[in-house]
Amino acid sequence: MSENTATALQERALAVLAPFVELRVNDDLSLGFEYAGALCSIRAVNLSPGLDVLSLTCVLAWDRPLKPALLKRVADRNDALQFGSITVIGNGKLADVMMRYTFPAAGLDDEALTTMLLLVLSGADRSRQGLLP
Repeated sequence: MSENTATALQERALAVLAPFVELRVNDDLSLGFEYAGALCSIRAVNLSPGLDVLSLTCVLAWDRPLKPALLKRVADRNDALQFGSITVIGNGKLADVMMRYTFPAAGLDDEALTTMLLLVLSGADRSRQGLLP
C-alpha cells in the first residue's frame, strides 16, 4: 500500500510540474528535468504509513574550481535559501554544487503542491546565480 501512495504522489508531482518544465522518467523511476539551467530530479518516497515525501535534488553547478570563493558563495546562498540546503561535493580540484530539499507532501492539494515545488525551484534558480562563469 505504501508504495502505491508514493507512486500516486510522484504522478501528481509530474502532473503539476508538466506546465512548467519538460519532464522525463529516469531509469530509477525518478522524474528528471531542467529548471533555469539546473539539472533536477524529484522522487516520491513513503517513509512510513501516512508520511509520503518528495525529495528534490538540483545540480546547480558542476566542475567548478574548488576554491574558497566558491565555498563563500555557497555559504551565502545557503543563508538566503528558504527551502533546502546547498552542498559542495569535491572531486580533486573541481566541485559540483547541489541543492537538496525533502518535504512531506501527501496532504497537499494540487495548488499547494505546485506552489511548494515552484518555491523550491525558484530558490534553485536564485542560488545558481553567480556560481557559473
